[in-house]
Amino acid sequence: MRILVHDYSGHPFQVQLSRELSKRGHDVTHSYCEAYISGKGDLAGGEDGSLTFRSIGQGEHIEKMRFVSRLVQEARFGFQLARQVREVRPQVVMASNVPIPTLMVLAAYLMVVRIPWVLWHQDVQAIALRSFAGNQLSKAFRLVAAAIEVGERWCSRRARGIVVIAHSFLDVHRTWGTATKATVIPNWAPLDEIYPAERKNDWAVEHGLDDTKTILYSGTLGLKHNPALLVGLARKVIDGGTPVRLVVVNEGPAVEIVEQEAARLDVPITLLPFQPYERLPEVLGTGDILVVLLEQDAGAFSVPSKTLSYLCAGRPVLGLMPSENLAAQLVHEVDGCVLPPHEDSLDQASEWVRNLLADDLRRDDLGRMAREFAEEEFALHTSADRFEAILSACAGEDHVVVRLNALHGSDLRVAETETARAG
Repeated sequence: MRILVHDYSGHPFQVQLSRELSKRGHDVTHSYCEAYISGKGDLAGGEDGSLTFRSIGQGEHIEKMRFVSRLVQEARFGFQLARQVREVRPQVVMASNVPIPTLMVLAAYLMVVRIPWVLWHQDVQAIALRSFAGNQLSKAFRLVAAAIEVGERWCSRRARGIVVIAHSFLDVHRTWGTATKATVIPNWAPLDEIYPAERKNDWAVEHGLDDTKTILYSGTLGLKHNPALLVGLARKVIDGGTPVRLVVVNEGPAVEIVEQEAARLDVPITLLPFQPYERLPEVLGTGDILVVLLEQDAGAFSVPSKTLSYLCAGRPVLGLMPSENLAAQLVHEVDGCVLPPHEDSLDQASEWVRNLLADDLRRDDLGRMAREFAEEEFALHTSADRFEAILSACAGEDHVVVRLNALHGSDLRVAETETARAG
């Protein structure tokens, strides 16, 4: 099969799936958004004949806090993605983590050229936006959130197949009338790329973190998080008599919030931008305790992928998140600590952290348990088998070969369409 996988975020396990599909003989193009700042996977592997990496949003920066400009930009990224489809001419497309304006343009284009596609539904964006808007933002924003829900439902109905990452997503798809084509495949993390590292590693030494106890957060801090909780947690641990340094690896508006709160509470902090992917094992290995944040409103419809990376890294995990979230269930499986994401939880959370920082053997035991759990649960071949079957079924025995004229500006014009028997 000729497959185009677009993961807007460029996260590690989506890249790993593309590599695995390529090894199985499929011609895979893995696409991502260069302008979206996040912890990305190994996207610099070059080409080996059956796996190609391409990006949209080259040389651009996403203005996350300028909402109208961002919507326009995301719609324009949809045309860039449609242009990639025109050039690659895949038999099937799979889209993951794609903002709704981008996804709507892509879905409309794929409908015109009659190329089937699979929605890899990582986050119910409509629910996240609606709940956030209802608590903090204006009526106008709530109207935008309602429009996003209409767009997300429309895209789901256009997809030939849907992969969701937790059973909780199925209730939404039942409401939308799309549950019959949805399959649950939990996320994973690449075991061979994220592995336990020595606590005193080169990265820790470079940043002066090798001889101090650390609480570490690495990953996106956005609308679904309360970054001030990180600083409050560290302050509580220090007040309880245990010296600790807070390490936050992140880029974006939350950095300023964390920095200001750390200055206000006099918390020792190391703030760093996203690090090269190949150094992620060292980064996570530098944390004595790894923290996941997720706001209560996100509920069961957002599963932080950083949790999976933490498990692979073999470190104890503290989750300040809703207990019904799938990631919370994973943390419980490895005897981690899960508490509601608000200030009232910090006394209990800090006590758990202090006890672990004082008990090297227990901390090591929890780390081994996390890694062993990851090795049991994150077997790539099982997930890859299921994705391969879904993509093959969606491509079908018959497929459409589309020939397009050269692009002029953002126009995408069909020159000729012919139906051909696959194979």
